[in-house]
Amino acid sequence: MRRFHLLSLAAILAAGAALPAADWTRFRGPNGDGIAADAIPVKWSPKENIVWSQELPGPGNSSPIVVKGKIFLEAATRDGSKRSLVCLDAQTGKPTWEKTFGGQPAKIHAKSSLASCTPTSDGTFVYAAVWDGREITVHAFDFAGEQKWERKLGKFESQHGAGLSPIVHDGRVFINFDQDGSAEIVALDAKTGDKAWGVSRKAFRACYSTPIVRKTAAGKDEIVVFSTAGAAGYDPKTGGVNWSWTIPWQAGEMALRSVASPVLAKDTLVCLTGDGSGSRYGAAVTITGTKTSLNWEKRSANLMPYVPCPVVKGDYLYWVTDQGVVECLETKSGKVQWSERVLNKSVSASPVLVGDNLVIIDEAGKSVVVKADPKEFEKLGEGSVGEPVFASPAVADGKLYIRGSSHLFCIQGKGT
Repeated sequence: MRRFHLLSLAAILAAGAALPAADWTRFRGPNGDGIAADAIPVKWSPKENIVWSQELPGPGNSSPIVVKGKIFLEAATRDGSKRSLVCLDAQTGKPTWEKTFGGQPAKIHAKSSLASCTPTSDGTFVYAAVWDGREITVHAFDFAGEQKWERKLGKFESQHGAGLSPIVHDGRVFINFDQDGSAEIVALDAKTGDKAWGVSRKAFRACYSTPIVRKTAAGKDEIVVFSTAGAAGYDPKTGGVNWSWTIPWQAGEMALRSVASPVLAKDTLVCLTGDGSGSRYGAAVTITGTKTSLNWEKRSANLMPYVPCPVVKGDYLYWVTDQGVVECLETKSGKVQWSERVLNKSVSASPVLVGDNLVIIDEAGKSVVVKADPKEFEKLGEGSVGEPVFASPAVADGKLYIRGSSHLFCIQGKGT
């Protein structure tokens, strides 16, 4: 029987009432951009501002989402025999329910996990893509833990394992079903799980970037997907391709893998790719109607992010490399405004922008908070949760949620 361990429940009562804020409904928040308007502390430790920690039923790189006072995330048993979708109370960390699925051990990257897919929610159901070690199945549950439907997407193949995080928008669940040898963006009916459409595209290597939603100049929504082949915008109702951009891989150049999700700065899309050897390619592409134009592109060794997603604030782009260097760039030109090493360990979690502050967490669980100011670098504080962190954090109701290797941590300042 799985055990949950709740710590510091009494500290919650002293933490004060949370300010109302948006739910964190998917990987990287409601808009997929890693931005929250909340106010959180700039430093924390087991003795300060960590109001509770909750032992989880197993490891996983699935990020937490926070919806209507509940937290959802995926986990796997350490022997690989089971996967689970876990529901926790966002105020106390107390487990509400857990749904388990069969599984098997599988080959994964050393930094990956058997439960790396982040769920999503429309406020009615929670949708989770579960990899059993062989196949991907999308499940829909209500908030009481009753399964409403499941849809098998089929076999998934990648030397690094699965990390496909769905999004839900306007009555449909979208998932970038990208793997070695094939690539498809899939749309499912959110109420029934029926496949609404699927569009195949060129595949080089398995990619893990999560789709985002873009508002066109005509006021219509489109689903933007980025992969090793490039980027495209899809009509959410039909799957029709509104525009596409192909990465200009050079002759003899190996196509690099997209792990980080793209971000939008108005109508400019910033895309990043890389691989384990340190090769990097990044670009900013402006979308105008059905056409695209390349603002800038960069090729480098380890000087751009591979796994962590960037964030945009105003006219500037902020990112942290996998080696712990944070940079501010002008989005339009790609010109670097400043660059500082802030962490000495590797970074896998994507930074979040909370108000005007960037929160960056390394794989050892150490955090730094940096002012998002293009004029100068300013470190505001630091923290630690005391265990490894690979999952990206979530922010909701004045609380920062960090998933460690064994626990989920809730960070909140007094009076916030």
